[in-house]
Parts: sequence; C-alpha cells; structure tokens
Amino acid sequence: MKYQKLFEQYNLSGNQLENRFLMAPMTRSRASQPGDIPNALMAEYYAQRSTAGLIITEAVQVSLQGKGYAKTPGIYSENQIENWKLITDAVHENGSKIFLQLWHVGRVSSSKVNGLQPIAPSALTAQNTSVYIFDGAPNGDATFIPVEEPREMNQSDIDTVIKEFVKGAENAIEAGFDGVEIHAANGYLIDQFLRSNSNKREDEYGGTKENRIRLLIEISSAVANAVGKEKTGIRLSPFISFKDMNDPEILQTIMLAATALNKLDVAYIHLCEADWDDAPQIPIDFRIKLRDAFKNTIIATGNKTPDEGEKLLQENLVDLIGFGRKFLTNPDYPARVRQNLSLNEISDNHTLFGGGEARGYTDYSFLR
Repeated sequence: MKYQKLFEQYNLSGNQLENRFLMAPMTRSRASQPGDIPNALMAEYYAQRSTAGLIITEAVQVSLQGKGYAKTPGIYSENQIENWKLITDAVHENGSKIFLQLWHVGRVSSSKVNGLQPIAPSALTAQNTSVYIFDGAPNGDATFIPVEEPREMNQSDIDTVIKEFVKGAENAIEAGFDGVEIHAANGYLIDQFLRSNSNKREDEYGGTKENRIRLLIEISSAVANAVGKEKTGIRLSPFISFKDMNDPEILQTIMLAATALNKLDVAYIHLCEADWDDAPQIPIDFRIKLRDAFKNTIIATGNKTPDEGEKLLQENLVDLIGFGRKFLTNPDYPARVRQNLSLNEISDNHTLFGGGEARGYTDYSFLR
C-alpha cells in the first residue's frame, strides 16, 4: 500500500483509532440560535466525516465571554450538553472517535458578538484582526468587524477562566466525547498569554517565559485532573503569527511548554501549522526537539498532502496527520486517498461560515 502508515491503526492513550487521518477543527458557524446550540445538521456533518480515525470538533467556547464569532457552539449550558450528544452518538455509531476543542478567544472578540468587552492578559488591541457577525448581508454572508480593545484580566478573571475550561471539559465528557483539546493556538486567549508581544503583565503570569506558560499549564493540569490526562490534548501554533501575534521568543516558549506538558503526561500536542501556499515550513530540527521534549502523541495539521503526511509518519516525527479543508469537501477523504481518486473542491466560499446552512456543509458528494 502506498500510504501504509496513514492507514495504520493507532492507539491514542487508550482510544483505538482505525487510521491516522485526523479531521482538523474548522469553525463553520451552524449552531442554532439563540443559545449557540449544537443541532442535527451538525450531527449529520460530523457523522459523514467519521471516516477519519479521530475528529477534533470546531472550536467550542467555554463561556459567553469566551465567544468571538457568531453562531459558534458552546459547552457551558445544559441545552448545549444534551445536543452535543447527537454528534458524539452519530460519530461513535460510525466507528470513529471525537474530541471537543475547548476555546476562549480572549481579545479576539467584540461586544457586537457577545455583548461583553473582551478580556486579555494585557489591554492591547489585536491589530488588523476581525471577527464576524450575521447582520442580513446577501447570501447570509458573515460580516467582518474589527475586534475591540480588551480589558486586562485580574486574578479573579484568571481563576474564572481556569474553572470554565475545567467545567467545559467535564461537560464534554458528559456529552459523550472521548476527550478534549485545549485550544492554546492561533492568537486566542492562552496563546495571548504565551507571547511577549501580547502579554505585558508584570505579575506571575507575565515577564519571563516560565510565567507566560503558567496559564496554559494551570489549565492543562486542572483539566487533566478533572477528566483524565489520557483525555486531554493541547493545540499549539509556534509558527503562526497572524492576529498580531509576532513574538521572537515563541519557539523557546513553546519548547518550555512542551517540556512542562510532558511532565503532566497529557495525551497529545497538536501542532497547528500554517496552511497557505507560501507559508513557512516547520524546520525538521524543531520537530526533532519537540519529539525529544514530548513523549506522547504529536499531531501535525496544516495543508499536508498524503505524501507529506506519510513521510512525517515514516520518520516518526509525528503520529497523526490532520486534514481540514480536504475533509470539509470530501467526507470520504481516506477512501479517495486510498484509491487515488479526484477530490471535491469548495463549492462556494460564501458557505464556509454560516451561509446556506446545509448548502456547502452536508451536501458534498461521496464516492459512488
């Protein structure tokens, strides 16, 4: 077989995966309103794509304060918990595993989205950064608006956020998820604490690299204690700097975090890698250092081809390969790869975030 490793089974901290294809988290904004409730349409979408060995859900806010984009689902109300069971049941019936991604956007938000002033490690507005609302634009399109100035978090805010991540994790397990992924990437709240350009604090959560990783480690430890370290994964994005997140110290900070996460013995680190055409490539030496620092599962996601994914697996630099847009348009992506068949392309960019609800969401064709 051409892609021997990709189609191998894999044991992820007790979760037996049928292959090493991972469906990456992708915000799609189909949650029912009011209340940001998961629904039957979302269950159909995830069930269709349970050809992946493991699915990581779209980012899911742990509180209303943590919400940054319209129509994204939550995991903090009873109604949300009950309706997530539609998704977990559908995925499990098809033989796949599914983790929920826990999300707090921090400063990447606007009061027009959730009615609240954003919060962040420091009162610094993210430059050239937008979020979206739905305000009756043509085709049901999202309207992008600039983020607002955040309020600097005090200790009470930090304590609250840690509790929200823990409660979100507990709620996810109650809803039937196999585990949770803590979103510490892509310029959102935890990533804002990690980076020297967005974190100007002078207390125990700022200044040194050791202090800047403190919130990540406290949240990870608390979640692992609550639901199990084998059910706890972390997403990081060392080479992504959009949302005004360019930090010259981030690689050393991430490696320090990886060493601390290794001591916690969490299930995995998920590298969110840049996915545009001329994006920076992650150096092999970084992958080698990460493998030395972190002994459990490593996941790489970022516009990989099957050939690139297979090579990384064969070289034992990563253990699972995440695919995003290829699963978005090809629910049966692994079968198409196995048979070397053509792929569906995105039918209409208007449908990526909300748009026509089912159109461009659950209507992509399967192989005959």
